[in-house]
This record gives sequence, C-alpha cells and structure tokens, in this order.
Amino acid sequence: MIGVLVFPDFQLLDAAGPISAFEIAARFAESGPAIRVLAMTPGPVRSSSGVEIVAKGLKSASAITTLIVAGGEGVRQAATCEKTLGFVRAIAKRGVRIASVCSGAYVLAEAGLLDGRRATTHWQRTRHFLKTYPQVKLEPDRIFVRDGDVWTSAGISAGIDLSLAMIAEDYGDDIAQKTAKQLVLYHRRSGGQSQFSSLLELKAPNGRFGPLLAWARENLDAPLTVEDLAERAGMSSRHFTRAFMAETGTTPSKAVERLRIEVARQRVQSSSEAIERVAQTTGFRDPERMRRAFIRAFGQPPQSLRRAARAG
Repeated sequence: MIGVLVFPDFQLLDAAGPISAFEIAARFAESGPAIRVLAMTPGPVRSSSGVEIVAKGLKSASAITTLIVAGGEGVRQAATCEKTLGFVRAIAKRGVRIASVCSGAYVLAEAGLLDGRRATTHWQRTRHFLKTYPQVKLEPDRIFVRDGDVWTSAGISAGIDLSLAMIAEDYGDDIAQKTAKQLVLYHRRSGGQSQFSSLLELKAPNGRFGPLLAWARENLDAPLTVEDLAERAGMSSRHFTRAFMAETGTTPSKAVERLRIEVARQRVQSSSEAIERVAQTTGFRDPERMRRAFIRAFGQPPQSLRRAARAG
C-alpha cells in the first residue's frame, strides 16, 4: 500500500502527482498496491490552493509499504508536530520505504531520518535547509535523491520523477516508461539530472559570482582551478572558496564539474560527436574521467544517455 501523508496547507500536486503515477502504473501492471491518503486528523484536509482531499487517520497505515510525505506552506507546522514526527519515525523503524516531495524533506529531517544521508529539496529552500540541518548531505541540484530506503525529491513536479523511479524499481522500466507516456511526459528524468540549468542554480541571488560562472561555462576547456577562478574574481584562493561556498552551497571544483557535466550531457544527447571529443572540449580531458562523473551524476555512462536520447 502507498501512503501519502498530508497536512493543512500542503501543496496539492505534491500529493496528486505521486498518486496519479502509482494509479496508472498499477493499471498497466494489472496488480498494484492500494493508495491511501493519510493525515494526523482524518477527514477533509485543505491544501494551500483551497482544494480539499479526504484523508484517513494515521492508525490506518499498518499495511503501507511506501510512505510519501508531501510538502507545502504548511510544512513548518507539520515538521514541529511530535505526533507526525513520531509516526514517521515508527514507519521508518518498520523498514518501510519513505520519501518526501519538495519541502516534505523538512519533516524527514526533523524526524532524524536524513541525518548523515544524501537528500534534496526545492532549490528555493537550499540556504535555509543547509543552515537548519547541517548534518544532512544536501544535494541541491538533484531532481531526486535515493539513499537506501529514504528518497527525497525537489520541487512539486519532481515528485512525479521520484514516483516513476520507484515504479521502475517495483514493476520494471517498461511499466515506468508506459506510465510516463500516459502522463504525457517527454521522458522519465533521472534523479541525477539538475533541477534546472546548473548555471542558473549556482548564481547567488545578488549575482556576485554570476559573471564568473558564465565565463567558466564558456571556457570549460581551460583548467579552471580554484586558483584560476579566485584570480579572475580578484580574491585570494582561501577567501574565494569560503565566499563561494557560502553563496552557492557548493565548492568551486564541484560547481565547475556540474557545469562541465551539464554541457557534456547536452552534447552527448543532442549530437553524434565522439565521446572522446566531448570529454576533451568540456575540460574532462580523459573520457574515463567523464564517464565516472556521469555515473555519479546520472547513474549511467555517456553512451547509455546517448542511446536513451536516440530511442526517445
């Protein structure tokens, strides 16, 4: 059984997206788990849009095998509700697969389920989340992250991507692809894919490092060491590294790798350019180094992404 946990002022699509994905997958699989919406107080639960959804009480969750926690404006109160947190902890102790959509990650973090784990959430919450939960290994540029039986996803529609990945695990890739097609999605996005352009994601709100990152993206074939970037920024290497991490949430070297991965992925998927040439011109130099970076980011090598793009 799939349980979807909601609370007053939850984001409607955070719940409705996964519900629809699992409903369609079960139809294609001709057998699948029931879906149950859960809330601390059973009955109609008002979403932030004003639309209500009818939920069962937490006591009806004894048979669930997957718990998905929605996000939304009401997450602040939900994340401080001891009854809600106790319920999530108890479910986790049973070995149930647990996931969050968007800011639902706050509930998992407050329950202690993300301590020492990799996770993600909506990009707008990155700074606050990093400050509030330094023990969580936040990966702010990911659409969704899986760390063991705990899954987290980025904002709103990324909950559908997370659900499709779960469906692929439960029923296989064929059912997941059919489900994506029924949902009229262009394709099923991998968890390693950025929430959006790495360049946009890395820009601090005040644009302090925006010009530097734009320059780096246009000069990926250069070494782009921390020293190189610091010199261009007119700062010492140590001061630059500290300031860059404070404003972007990542190190300069990881930022450069993400820019390289983004450009390399686009060229791998949209052209027939030799993989070796892509590696050379995007600064990876060695195709093996680029292959390892792709596996870390997307879970598959460049050749697989190219085949998938052509098949799609």
